[in-house]
Amino acid sequence: GEQVYTMSRLILFLFIISWLKGGLGLYFHIQETEQKCFMEEVPSETMIVGKYKTQLYDSGRGDWLPSSPGIGMHVEVKNPMGKVILSRLYSHEGRFTFTAQDSGEHTICMSTNTTRWFGGQRLRVHIDIQIGDHAVDYAQVAAREKLSELQLRIRQLLDQVEQISREQAYQRVREERFRDISDSTNARVLWWSFAQSLILILMGFWQMRHLKGFFEAKKLV
Repeated sequence: GEQVYTMSRLILFLFIISWLKGGLGLYFHIQETEQKCFMEEVPSETMIVGKYKTQLYDSGRGDWLPSSPGIGMHVEVKNPMGKVILSRLYSHEGRFTFTAQDSGEHTICMSTNTTRWFGGQRLRVHIDIQIGDHAVDYAQVAAREKLSELQLRIRQLLDQVEQISREQAYQRVREERFRDISDSTNARVLWWSFAQSLILILMGFWQMRHLKGFFEAKKLV
């Protein structure tokens, strides 16, 4: 009863997290010399897989060609410190993968490898970015490790729990960092307020001394 209800809630929670954190599927247009970049904020030890496909615009047909052979894509990935951790030239369709060694924002940039297009044609790039356990091909895992359907599902749940634990640990680090910044900012504001008050007191004291001297010189006091 209660254990089954608890397990059901856990599975529902993991499903919601999976749906929210699953991945990013979109397309964008790119010109000959353009570079498009994306930011993915992930905890350390998180695998990221990107699958893409390019389509060249055919002005004669007024439509996008099914594929664009001969046009390659250069993919560059930088870690939160700005260090390049992946820089590679791929074909017109393919996938790239990397594992984040550091927590934080990773920059994924894509650009074409050619400037030989004609008439300023545009290129459409379809990209699907999968993060964490969603980047794992569980069909290959089941075949390689000879897992049953139940064992595979348990493996998926364990991977999701591990990913959630990494996310929570990363969020705690972010909260601590934000709290340190807030404390530092509040301390600076407090000291600045104290300095302003001290300056106002000193200026008031100086003005009183100056006025007293002025009145004494004029023999008004």
